[in-house]
Amino acid sequence: MSGTAAKTTPPNTAAIAQFLRGACAATAVSVRDVTLLSGGAIQQNWQIEVTVTGGAQQGTHTWVLRTDAPATVASSLPRAREFAIIRFAHAQGLQAPRPLFLCEDKTVIGQPFFVMEKLPGVAAGHKVVRLDLDRPALARELAQAAARIHAIRPPLQDLPFLKTFLARDVIAACRAYLDTLDEPHPVLEWGLRWCERRAPHHGEEETTFVHRDFRTGNYLVHEGKLAGLLDWEFAALGNPLEDIGWICAKCWCFRHEHHIVGGVADLDDFIPAYEAASGRTVPRAALLYWQVMAHIRWAIIALQQAQRHLSGVEPSLELALTGKIVAELEWEVLLLTDNT
Repeated sequence: MSGTAAKTTPPNTAAIAQFLRGACAATAVSVRDVTLLSGGAIQQNWQIEVTVTGGAQQGTHTWVLRTDAPATVASSLPRAREFAIIRFAHAQGLQAPRPLFLCEDKTVIGQPFFVMEKLPGVAAGHKVVRLDLDRPALARELAQAAARIHAIRPPLQDLPFLKTFLARDVIAACRAYLDTLDEPHPVLEWGLRWCERRAPHHGEEETTFVHRDFRTGNYLVHEGKLAGLLDWEFAALGNPLEDIGWICAKCWCFRHEHHIVGGVADLDDFIPAYEAASGRTVPRAALLYWQVMAHIRWAIIALQQAQRHLSGVEPSLELALTGKIVAELEWEVLLLTDNT
């Protein structure tokens, strides 16, 4: 396989313009300055400058076009379902971008895609952790944002396709993927067994709407404040503490482990604020459990990312190197489960 990053070809602007002309009921649409945005580890996000003549959207806009990468991860929802989730989240006031248009016709640019508004701010994790921030204030904003997500409970009639991933469902999904691999991963198996022995049984867990990728890198910070929540492709019904453990996992600190909450804040600033906003408690044992699971689940996704490169469908140095972090994640699983 090639050791260089895959060449990414911008989508056809004429085809996008033609689609948007119909979607906007406009007399004319022009699309220019198509730029691949950073992030989007599984999907591709393109910033597009759009000028619309006629119709309700008349004017010049900066929008984001989100489409599948050449190779995908099975647990990532299709674009039509993610569009529905973003539409729901936006309507619920969850700081999701405003969704605009969905195109499921693969003949337009070769993949399904949707267009949404572009929110202001910085999302890249390695940049966010270095911002000059009021960290306790941002921690409170993140805690309140998580609490608003977790205040939504099933059934969700607008999202009938959502799967439920409670603790033992997550274990089963991770173990099922490991069973498909030729090479063994005994540390991940050990971690799953550790989690299995401590997992609550069905009926013992609270079930809410969950983001399942609630972390630094998937939210925007603008002028020091939380400006938006991104990447809803893993959303499901599940244990709300999974989101809390995810953002409090060392693997999402971007080398700023002294701020364990996503590299931006301390537990003492985040957990009490979440408890106050949500009305639930976060026991230390439960937080540890979901931190362990976060490292296992991210290791599984990292293996899937590497497979995208190894398959030959999407040769990419970034994807190949993502597979190399599995050992680091396994080491963290051992550290977290030591003497527990």
